[in-house]
Amino acid sequence: MSGSGSVVMITGAAGNLGRAVAEAFAAQGARLILVGGHRSSLAHAFPDAPGDWQLVDVDLTDRDATRQRLGETIANAGRLDALCAIAGGFHMGEAVHEMSAETWNQMMEVNVQTLLNTVQAAVPAMLAQGRGRIVTVGAASARQGVAAMGAYTAAKSTVMRLTEAMAAELGPKGINVNGVLPSVIDTPENRKAMPKADPSGWVKPADLAAVIRFLGSDEAAAVNGALIPVTGRG
Repeated sequence: MSGSGSVVMITGAAGNLGRAVAEAFAAQGARLILVGGHRSSLAHAFPDAPGDWQLVDVDLTDRDATRQRLGETIANAGRLDALCAIAGGFHMGEAVHEMSAETWNQMMEVNVQTLLNTVQAAVPAMLAQGRGRIVTVGAASARQGVAAMGAYTAAKSTVMRLTEAMAAELGPKGINVNGVLPSVIDTPENRKAMPKADPSGWVKPADLAAVIRFLGSDEAAAVNGALIPVTGRG
């Protein structure tokens, strides 16, 4: 199911990409489960959320809390047609030999552990109904190691390998798993961080969201295990 009435969960929903993905699915009439770390951020991002949407605040790095909160939310919704696992984070700066344990652990927690905890909460419902769609967010830069981005590219590469593994495990059971690999996304934060860069070739959140919406729909029924570069014109 990809249109009106489908139930779609979006993690990292209050961020730039999360909001764009929510808009893309809302335009198709989906019922949304919007997941973020803080209720206030979700309420600010979605002040006009319809009554059949659910705003769920949970620390996705906490395995037990994630399983409980998301499990209860999915049960209340009655089913889960698509999961867009967008929650993550970026860091650069240290060379590998200078990297702190804090940097390494943070990148693994916000990118990898959040994905693991989320799918462990969501996949049982999809298996029970015999169908579903999962979309993850890797990174175009993580197709190889990049100087000063060792922890980030390692974490996103892990996300990509987990995506492929889940596709092999779940595809035969009716659950398609795919990922997108964006380059720099055109957000206010990135424009501020790179004031001298030309953002004209960056990926617009709405354009990336359109690819995610496609992969989370029945239109992508024949696509499983794909890691799709979404790199704009940069």
